[in-house]
Parts: sequence; structure tokens; C-alpha cells
Amino acid sequence: MPKTALKVAGVVFLLVALLHLSRLAFKFNLVVGESVVPVWVNAIGFAIAAGLSFWMFKSEKNL
Repeated sequence: MPKTALKVAGVVFLLVALLHLSRLAFKFNLVVGESVVPVWVNAIGFAIAAGLSFWMFKSEKNL
């Protein structure tokens, strides 16, 4: 069960990282309320989500 949960979490974080990366690549606008979210925010989000995904997959293999 823990291996499955770690694998699912890794996939979810990987999908989030890919969404952040797609915004970095295509540079589309993201508007929250009346404010435009800067693209650099997605660079930070990508790094965090990719790191968490890597961590989940690595932890799953160590069990």
C-alpha cells in the first residue's frame, strides 16, 4: 500500500510539474482576479513539483 501511494503522489506531482513547464514554454497569461501572475512564479512551481515527484519515486523504490 505505501508503494502505491508514493507512486500515485509521484505521478500527481509530475503532472503538476508538466503544467508549470507548459506555461513556461508557451508563455500564456494566467489571470487571478484582475492581476496577471508572472511567468517566473511557474519556474519556482516547476522546481518544487519536479523535486517532490523525484522524491516520491525515489522513496517508492527504497521501500
